[in-house]
Amino acid sequence: MTTWTDRTAAQPITLSGASGIDRAAHHRLDEAWLAAAWSHPTTRVFVVSGGQALVDDAPDGRTELVMTPSFEAPLTETHRYFLGTDEDGVRYFALQKDALPGRMDQSARPAGLREAGALLSARDAGLLVHAVALENWQRLHRFCSRCGERTVIAAAGHIRRCPACGAEHYPRTDPAVIMLVTDDQDRALLGRQMHWPEGRFSTLAGFVEPGESIEQAVVREVAEEAGVTVGEVEYVASQPWPFPSSLMLGFMARAASSRIQVDGEEIHEARWFSRDELRAAFKSGEVLPPSGISIAARLIELWYGEPLPRA
Repeated sequence: MTTWTDRTAAQPITLSGASGIDRAAHHRLDEAWLAAAWSHPTTRVFVVSGGQALVDDAPDGRTELVMTPSFEAPLTETHRYFLGTDEDGVRYFALQKDALPGRMDQSARPAGLREAGALLSARDAGLLVHAVALENWQRLHRFCSRCGERTVIAAAGHIRRCPACGAEHYPRTDPAVIMLVTDDQDRALLGRQMHWPEGRFSTLAGFVEPGESIEQAVVREVAEEAGVTVGEVEYVASQPWPFPSSLMLGFMARAASSRIQVDGEEIHEARWFSRDELRAAFKSGEVLPPSGISIAARLIELWYGEPLPRA
């Protein structure tokens, strides 16, 4: 029996591919090793600021992270995050700064994951998604949730410690479900949020609540947002989504009912589409596809049977 997961094996999802980077977490508390790694001539460093880094478009069409040796990197003592090593032993660090550095040759440009994630190599995308996730967490969790004291960075950016009460705080990841629902006519349920551009439709999604399984979250979210009852639920794949701290868990789900009643808050409009209807809507411009970087596009493509047009 072929499962949806089997069908994704040859189609890596953006930000989820094997990056070739060993995060080497056992080195994060070894200050002597980290100091030696930082000063090694092969070490490479990039700056992250506000979810962006500098990227460069090479003449051969590749887009790459702009990285420098550590001795050329901007100075910082605290916001220096060890990201891992590659198979050649190169160590990678990210520096969190208030602004990105300028480039003398003017060839680099600032870009975030939404813009450059699908253009970068698996290695560079993996490094950037790790750095952006750490930066988001560091900016939003500067104070101890137990006593309110300002915390300090430890473990090469992966822990914040409270000097007052001794509590240790770790980067959080919020699980969210994202699902393509089909009915007994094999039509796909797509919805549109109020703040999206006119015509933009995508899969339904929502956060997992406390004490809830991910399968239960799929059923609840579809019922809440579109009024559709879901029966069978099958896991497909996951995708890190650091906007600011989510892990998207992708599913295919089968509807037990077809009547739509949107909540009017999360979802402004929802419709059932056959493949022919969706193809015609794409062609006419009535429907805009979801971003190619999102797992939503992959879920729709699994059902659709071909790549979606790119916005």
